[in-house]
Amino acid sequence: MSSNKKRDLIGAIKEKGKTIEAEMSFFDHIDVLRKHLLRALLVVVIFTIGAFWFSDFIFNELIMGPKNPDFWTYRMMCKMAAAWPSMISSDLCITHIDAKIINTEMAGQFTLQINACVMVGIILGIPYILFELWLFIKPALHENERKSASSFVTFASVLFFIGIMFGYYIVCPLSVNFLTNFTVSPDIENTFTITSYLSSVATLTIGSGIIFQLPVVIYILSKFGIMTPAFMRSSRRYAAVVILIVAAVVTPTADVMTMLVVALPLFVLYELSIFISANIERKRNKELRGVSTINRK
Repeated sequence: MSSNKKRDLIGAIKEKGKTIEAEMSFFDHIDVLRKHLLRALLVVVIFTIGAFWFSDFIFNELIMGPKNPDFWTYRMMCKMAAAWPSMISSDLCITHIDAKIINTEMAGQFTLQINACVMVGIILGIPYILFELWLFIKPALHENERKSASSFVTFASVLFFIGIMFGYYIVCPLSVNFLTNFTVSPDIENTFTITSYLSSVATLTIGSGIIFQLPVVIYILSKFGIMTPAFMRSSRRYAAVVILIVAAVVTPTADVMTMLVVALPLFVLYELSIFISANIERKRNKELRGVSTINRK
């Protein structure tokens, strides 16, 4: 065998070894991720099982709450309408919700109980899911990145639960009232399946919790240099239009005051995201200036 062929054979063996090593490293990461996901799933299952002990309270008080005219949000809206009659329309005071919820499947109510408990288990398990996610990505970060992101779990969890509360007490009841009372013809009676109702409550509530993760998403994108404060400031007018459209859709009346109650937290989130992005850009520029000064020396 010639020397050239030997070198080609040795080079091919080395390349194959690197490929196998890379594949093993990839599958090792998959195995680690699997362990983190299994632990997170176990915590969700534990919370779900615990939710079965309080299933009556979860269904009657929490899930069916936004359909009850005596719900906290509706009572507060009536008080606001009574306190500021010149500013807020009396239509804001909701005293009844004209809609019937039915079950059309034999196992519908049993499935409803399971789905409700699973939803509660996922919501309560979010902080631990974020913690396991942090444990997975932590080894890949540098020391300074670990320090700057050390409060990731706490910050993201707090925002998530604030979003859950906002969705459950503001977005969900306003949307339920609007959708159950909306008709295109008086000949059509609004009768909803319990599955549709639970899906709407879950989507609006959990969706609000996810939307409140905007500052976290902006933080990550800013760290990678994808999002900049200049871009967000220049897009502020478009963001404002989108926020007002969303607020107008979920509010039951045309009152500006009601629409602003829904839109205000979204405006605050957007401005907070700009502040976070600007802070990251300021730190990055400071580090770059420090590096350039060292290089000149």
